[in-house]
Amino acid sequence: MAKLRRAVAYRRIERPYTRKSKYRKKTFIRATPTNKVIRYDLGDPKKKYDYTLNLMSKEAIQIRHNALESARLTSNRTLEKQLGKTGYHLKIKVYPHHVLRENPIAAGAGADRFSTGMQKSFGKPIGLAAQIKENQTIFSLSVNKGSLKLAKEALRKAKNKFPCSCILEINKNN
Repeated sequence: MAKLRRAVAYRRIERPYTRKSKYRKKTFIRATPTNKVIRYDLGDPKKKYDYTLNLMSKEAIQIRHNALESARLTSNRTLEKQLGKTGYHLKIKVYPHHVLRENPIAAGAGADRFSTGMQKSFGKPIGLAAQIKENQTIFSLSVNKGSLKLAKEALRKAKNKFPCSCILEINKNN
């Protein structure tokens, strides 16, 4: 199985040629990897809640789709065990549009004859990332007053899955 590159390699927000078009000649990326984030809206969205907690990034960064999915699974598991499927509303506010690419360099004997260099290298698509600005909300969680402590714990667990430092903002709903 292919090994994932460290998230540090993709921290900077940049806009390389990632054009996707319905016309093949105008497309710079031949194939887009499948998104690993399965659901963006969890729990009961129609219910009225007392508090809304927002998990926000302290810096501008790219977060991979597998990190978003991992954070979603961890926080959702914590909430669902205690509150059931209808005691909260968790929403992922970002979408991984950005295609991450890599130009693998050959290693070993005779590698110089196989490598074509980095000039105009577009690389192969290896994943997707959500580009996040400073103080942008990543996760939004709505709960009632009795489960506020559990909601903080769930978002703390989600925060540990991201390659950036995050802050938690608590808003009281009217």
